Amino acid sequence: MMQLPTTILELGRVFSSEERCREYLMEVRWPRGFVCPHCGESRSSPIPTRPRQIRCLACGRQTSIMAGTVMERSKTPLCSWFAGAYMMTTLTPGVSAVQFGRQTGIPSYECAFQVLHKLRAAAGLREKSRLSGTVEVDETYVGAEQKGKRGRGAKGKALVVGAVEVKGRGSGRCRLRVIRRPDRATLHRFLRGHVEPGALVKTDGFASYSGMEALGYEHDVTVESTSEADAAEWLPHIHRVFGNLKTWLNGTHHGVSPKHMQAYLNEFGFRFSRRKNPQKAFNLLLGLATEHEGPTYEMLYRSGKRQGWRHPNPLGVKEA
Repeated sequence: MMQLPTTILELGRVFSSEERCREYLMEVRWPRGFVCPHCGESRSSPIPTRPRQIRCLACGRQTSIMAGTVMERSKTPLCSWFAGAYMMTTLTPGVSAVQFGRQTGIPSYECAFQVLHKLRAAAGLREKSRLSGTVEVDETYVGAEQKGKRGRGAKGKALVVGAVEVKGRGSGRCRLRVIRRPDRATLHRFLRGHVEPGALVKTDGFASYSGMEALGYEHDVTVESTSEADAAEWLPHIHRVFGNLKTWLNGTHHGVSPKHMQAYLNEFGFRFSRRKNPQKAFNLLLGLATEHEGPTYEMLYRSGKRQGWRHPNPLGVKEA
């Protein structure tokens, strides 16, 4: 399989044209050759007037090479999609819609915004496995600095619960979800959806974490004080994740609307969990990353409203 470029300059050479991008998509989706999804036959031919379509010579049906991906029905050049996925999975600070539009020549902010959100939707739908081993869990408030109460109960910010695997001095995979309140039912539901039974779960002494043994977890509790420095010392891995998350949101995106917060958490968790394997992350986003289309711009605009788009929460952890 064609290897993922290691630099932006190499990206421009490897995926220099629509044809090269189509070849890569074909190779990722059908590594042993095209198979018609309708009849299972392998005999096919390209359609000169519709280069993103393949015709099955057995049943005559046409198949889009982008069908089933977040790129389905998109008129945006494949080179731009590939560049967006590359920047999202390889650049440590990620990329904003403004930066993405400038780098790829997409003139419309709405188009650049939608492309990145479709990729974030794909990222969210990939997190289907649960964390295991030793897992640190805590919550934080994410948003602009405001006067008033800090910590649990802070106003005007998004409440985020997070979990991360402890791998010696390092961290493994992480999961991040927006919740409405940190009550026992919500936190237990998050744990059931994102942490394997039998795991050792480390938390502070917050009362809502009590009773975890009944869910099948070992529970290591450290009684909290009012010092944030102490909390960071007891749960260093999840607090490092929270610190990196806030730096990224404020530095790259200059803050995020609460209604889209889950989408950015999906992206951050996806990149964090696959930071050592960008090739796999890139392929997951573009090579049939999801089984249905991502959101349209109108759907994104209505996010947070009744019957509006809801950013992927693949394990069904409902907001309380």
